[in-house]
Amino acid sequence: MARIVYCVKLGRDLPGLDKPPFPGALGQRIFEQISKQAYDMWPAQSTLIINHYGLNMADPESRKILREQMEEFFFGADAQMPEGWSPAGVGAGAGGGGAPSSKGGGGAPSSKGGGGGAAQRK
Repeated sequence: MARIVYCVKLGRDLPGLDKPPFPGALGQRIFEQISKQAYDMWPAQSTLIINHYGLNMADPESRKILREQMEEFFFGADAQMPEGWSPAGVGAGAGGGGAPSSKGGGGAPSSKGGGGGAAQRK
């Protein structure tokens, strides 16, 4: 049976991680207070942070920044997901209540005919 934790990020009881994700106090805190589902959100967030700040993971200062951002992501003042949020595929409605999908929708319609743009003269 999976270990259940009260996830401070998602605000509910969910299955926890099987073991601390890394050694040290922060790894233990994540193990005790963050669900597997919330922890699985971290890789995408960390990629955004690394790219945004141009972090080099071989640099100890960059690793320190990423660790601080991780702590903020899971435990900061704005860490808890908005009220009514639920992950895709959970809760009422087929689409879930999470953030809008970045896949398609909105923007100009596509012309499936390829090319687009102005016609060229010969």
